[in-house]
Amino acid sequence: MAADDVSRWRGRVGRGPGRPAGGRLARRLAVGIGLAAYCWAAAGAAPFTITALLWVLLAGAVIGGIAFWRPPERIPPPDRLDVTGFSYWAIGVAALFEWEAAAFKDNARWWHPSLTDLINPLIAPHPLKSAAILLWLLAGWALVRR
Repeated sequence: MAADDVSRWRGRVGRGPGRPAGGRLARRLAVGIGLAAYCWAAAGAAPFTITALLWVLLAGAVIGGIAFWRPPERIPPPDRLDVTGFSYWAIGVAALFEWEAAAFKDNARWWHPSLTDLINPLIAPHPLKSAAILLWLLAGWALVRR
């Protein structure tokens, strides 16, 4: 950032709120351990239960609270929209939505399973489900930073 040596707080120059360099490492380590523990515990919840719902709501509330009360530094928007890249993403997302809608309409028959039915056996082991939840959280954080 262009103003790294300028503090928002009076009397503190440099690292913003006055955290030492080692404090950042300890904070990141604590957040990483907390995320790993959350993912491991959330992956242990049975699907479509109140416990699973509460784990999801907890993550949403934490990320929403951080986004509202302590917003991260925003990633600057691009100067112009990459129409080609956007169209690739739009086509991919539309195809996935169509797949899910068709599977829902057909009641997810064996010959046209939903994406969830295809993914569930792949992430059935507990460590893989934990990793999938971590990826979901990181994607949510990336959206909050936008």
